[in-house]
Amino acid sequence: MRAVPLRNALSALLIVLSCLLLPFGALAAWAAYGLADTGQYVSSMAPLADDPDVRDAVAKTVGEGIMREVDVGRPMQATVAPFVREAVRSFTQTRAFRLAWDAGNRATHDAILRALQDEREEAVTVDLAPVTAQVKDQLTQDHVPLAARIPVQHTAVAVLPAAELDRLRKGFHVLEVAGLWLPVAAVVFAVGGIAVAVHRRRAVLATALGTALGGGLLGLALTVGRRLTLAGLPPDVSHPAAAAVYDALTSTLRTVSWLLLGVGLAVAALAWLTGRLRPRPDAGQEPPAAPADPASLRTDSRPAGENMPIM
Repeated sequence: MRAVPLRNALSALLIVLSCLLLPFGALAAWAAYGLADTGQYVSSMAPLADDPDVRDAVAKTVGEGIMREVDVGRPMQATVAPFVREAVRSFTQTRAFRLAWDAGNRATHDAILRALQDEREEAVTVDLAPVTAQVKDQLTQDHVPLAARIPVQHTAVAVLPAAELDRLRKGFHVLEVAGLWLPVAAVVFAVGGIAVAVHRRRAVLATALGTALGGGLLGLALTVGRRLTLAGLPPDVSHPAAAAVYDALTSTLRTVSWLLLGVGLAVAALAWLTGRLRPRPDAGQEPPAAPADPASLRTDSRPAGENMPIM
């Protein structure tokens, strides 16, 4: 009889561990293998080229950068600046901008990924000269004053400082290991918890509810992380554009959270219905009589052959 409580306790422990590891495993796998895939990253960021908030942020940043490079007096800056911003904003609505957007994201991602995988302690930089050249060509075609004087220089734009690389590199390696083994451990614990349970249907129900709870908590963590990320941005950074970038990067993880929630609830409902619809004995049917004791069938202790009539 002692084996039953021990099996129940072990099953509960394994199921709890599985439900705890599942959302963390999904998060680690997304960070280590989703964000680390250059093609998937570029595909996730590509729709942002058509986002109005992102376009406005790009137009403001690139326009201010161009004006800093243009060698004109202060009176002329006030005259040229509106033309530059409008030209850049117009450029963000062209196919050339979408191509430049994808190329810039690919170059930035490749540079960051190489820095995380290498051991060199150098700042991560990206050259944005091709974008400046395309803007200059459009300004020239629009006959904007002094557009031809915009310098197109291969200037390295810092993306990650060298001081941050060591910490990020260690965290990335941890995520690579966790992203592989945490989901595997969660599945193994869940299967083990169900296998050793005395009442396996109840174990399946508990595992499914825990999975749904983990998916809900993962979605809640994404919402909280979005608010904290936007709250920590500098004032000069466009919050709507940053929100669009955050939503694009975490779209896969949000889908996973909804999937865990939906599958968990569906399996839990199926397990509950299976228990409710399982056939049970009728309430009015009398239980079968217990087999009679052979000794009780004898009314006399004498041998069966005695006192029998002799034919």
